[in-house]
Amino acid sequence: MAKAQRRYVCQSCGSVSHRWQGQCADCSEWNTLVEEAAAVVTPFQAKHNLQSGGRSLTLVKLDAEIALPERMTFGIAELDRALGGGLVAGSATLIGGDPGVGKSTLLLQAAARLARSGRSVAYVSGEEAADQVRLRAQRLGLGDAPVQLAAATSTRDILTTLQGDPPALLVIDSIQTMHSDLIEGAPGTVSQVRATAQELIRFAKERGTAVVLVGHVTKDGSIAGPRVLEHMVDTVLSFEGERSHQYRILRAIKNRFGGTDEIGVFAMAGEGLVEVANPSSLFLTQRDESVTGSIVFPALEGTRPVLVEIQALVVRLASGATPRRAVVGWDSGRLAMILAVLEARCGLSFSTCEVYLNVAGGYRVQDPAADLAVAAALISALSERPVASDGIAFGEIALSGEIRPVAHAPLRLKEAGKLGFTRAMVPSGVAEAASIQLASFRNLGRFVDHMLGRG
Repeated sequence: MAKAQRRYVCQSCGSVSHRWQGQCADCSEWNTLVEEAAAVVTPFQAKHNLQSGGRSLTLVKLDAEIALPERMTFGIAELDRALGGGLVAGSATLIGGDPGVGKSTLLLQAAARLARSGRSVAYVSGEEAADQVRLRAQRLGLGDAPVQLAAATSTRDILTTLQGDPPALLVIDSIQTMHSDLIEGAPGTVSQVRATAQELIRFAKERGTAVVLVGHVTKDGSIAGPRVLEHMVDTVLSFEGERSHQYRILRAIKNRFGGTDEIGVFAMAGEGLVEVANPSSLFLTQRDESVTGSIVFPALEGTRPVLVEIQALVVRLASGATPRRAVVGWDSGRLAMILAVLEARCGLSFSTCEVYLNVAGGYRVQDPAADLAVAAALISALSERPVASDGIAFGEIALSGEIRPVAHAPLRLKEAGKLGFTRAMVPSGVAEAASIQLASFRNLGRFVDHMLGRG
């Protein structure tokens, strides 16, 4: 351990001496030198002091007249929407999804669109050979696109190849297969993924290349690898979908250049992923007649309203049996809260009933405005009174039974009106819509009375 150095400071002029003496050598005052403890300076501290020895940075004002980075649009409206208007030059984007959901297909289609517009695009695959990528491109009708392909896993080889002529877009499929010779360990380890992503992001910032990284996901659906990887990139996209359904949802989780929670909707077809201009048509069934336990909810994803059908089934059990609660597409804890409020505030009994809740089409709802629609479906299923087929419902339910207003109510009503819905059960205070008849409610008790026809 380093030994603390002694120093003597003159209380009159502040002069510092390394030994005590009766008279200060600078101001000639007597008996003013007092011993003080000096800071311990070790060789490590002297070598690693970051307050000096660096290069001076150029600070720019916020209102400086500097050309901002341009956006590159792919011509795929759903992808550009999820990105907030397109890719920004020099940005890093991470896209994750389950195996086989269509990540590579979507990126190959986007790369081909961008290459056909005249920009240079490089596609590096660490999981497939270049010929395999070309076969998939021919199957999708993209064989003539001027995309530069390579099959490599060495980060040093990739950056050395692109150093002289950096492309406008670089796709890495996937980041878990890349390897850096500066770090020991197999590809896919935490240290390798972090080091490789850092080198690729540095290349993107220095050369103005937009880098898109494909990431694997874990069993629970989160992106595999270190959590810091999501903080390093500028945009994080999640590609969701199930094999049993043809639709795919591209959801923006993080975006430094646009709004979050934006979605793009695609449908898997023989020629690849096809844009869906009207996502509500995917999640709504033919509603020719009213059915108990079914109601339409206008969910809001970013700036886009999506109409989904919420279905509920209530089965009465014999006394003594344990009731079951099953939820698909919604939060099970939220369902338990709605059931508790209906029992405590409205006198409806679900304790002897099995409750099943489903969001049609495999869609997952995260909007808190779905509380009122779920309550309507549960009340309809319990009382066996159908809801009007041309009606919707939205609103947030508090534990006190109050029905609270939600954001963007006019946008939800406008989308419902375009699809032919004429009635809406909403919280009080919602402005009147031109083509939709509103039924406003302040608390859940009055809503239950309306659903059961009690005035």
